[in-house]
Amino acid sequence: MSSPAVNKAVPDAREYYPLNEPAIGVPRTSNAQTPLLFEPLTLREVTFKNRIWVAAMCQYSSDDGHATDWHLVHLGALATRGTGAITMEATAVVPEGRITPEDAGLWKDSQIEPLRRVVSFAHAHDTKIGVQLSHAGRKSSTHAPWVQRKLGKGAPYVAGKEENGWPDEVFAPSDVSFQKGRYPDPQEMSEAYINQIIDAFLESARRADEAGFDFIELHAAHGYLLHEFLSPLSNVRGDKWGGQSLENRLRLTLLIAEKLRAAWPSHKPLFVRISATDWAEGPERDENGKWLQWGIEQSTILSEKLGNLGVDFINCSTGGNWVAQKIPVFPGYQVSFASDIKKALPNVLVGAVGIINEPEQAESYLQEGKADVILMAREFLRNPSWPLYAAQRLGVTLKPANQFEWAWPAPAPASKILA
Repeated sequence: MSSPAVNKAVPDAREYYPLNEPAIGVPRTSNAQTPLLFEPLTLREVTFKNRIWVAAMCQYSSDDGHATDWHLVHLGALATRGTGAITMEATAVVPEGRITPEDAGLWKDSQIEPLRRVVSFAHAHDTKIGVQLSHAGRKSSTHAPWVQRKLGKGAPYVAGKEENGWPDEVFAPSDVSFQKGRYPDPQEMSEAYINQIIDAFLESARRADEAGFDFIELHAAHGYLLHEFLSPLSNVRGDKWGGQSLENRLRLTLLIAEKLRAAWPSHKPLFVRISATDWAEGPERDENGKWLQWGIEQSTILSEKLGNLGVDFINCSTGGNWVAQKIPVFPGYQVSFASDIKKALPNVLVGAVGIINEPEQAESYLQEGKADVILMAREFLRNPSWPLYAAQRLGVTLKPANQFEWAWPAPAPASKILA
């Protein structure tokens, strides 16, 4: 019999880590008053310990698409601080599908092992982790944000060949630039290239499974390739893949989702991230029914079809496809779109994002049935320990990592918090 004083190890981990009992991010006690933020959620055979999830955040720090120790430290830090799930940044399925030359990728097998190391660390600390598979479309071959800031306001975003870019190999549904003169001029995708990209998503999914990811998120938001196919502002094709026909514009996203669901292990969930509106001026369609931009009506139709194909979760964001977008930004500014989809499709699980920084705010969206999960990005950069902070604010004793316990005592009474 082992001594009770033994500092137990996480079983089957690649190296020694102290075992957390209970898991990091789980309430020490649970009752009827436990906030919904700290309730578990099971999708297929994957159980997420709470509903505070990290949204994908590009780091522009990969080496030929390979994750580095930056990713291990950045994502590993989040895995040790109580979040229910982490989504690895937009990860390109082909090299020309990267946003910048320093984006992550899963287009070749050598990119598996660095990601497996990150996944293994997250799993050793009781955190689920997925990967967002993406193609940047007409917004590829651009500079990392800090490079662009250094170049100055008004400078082109295009990364040239001498800057490790590929401006002559930028592809989109139509040869319509996101912003003429500042972004690359894309080539209209051929039927052959469309089929190549479908296969690339499937191959990347295979590699994601080999890396051990718990879920895939298909990126169909923020003005990247699949969003470009969805929107009539960026897709003016005359064939079965686009134009005014909504069926045609949905075709590629639905086909990739269907094939991913068939190829991805049946016990693992599949997510899709959408932009629910282009934020262009004017209505979604005119009085004659002509579609003018991508919006919530089409997003709801898409979400229903995705659910019918076996997609388990819709991550509802907005914008990114129209350079002149006008967005009224305020805390929770995108939540109404998630709420609209949830109201129309009660059986579809939906995540809300968009300047959700305060625990009471996040909890209210779940309590009001506007979303099933809260996702945050920038707030986790400011405060990686946000789940523990939220627990203190909401009067919950959350299990921190063993190594952090002396910094997170039991929550103070509400009267003292508000004083």
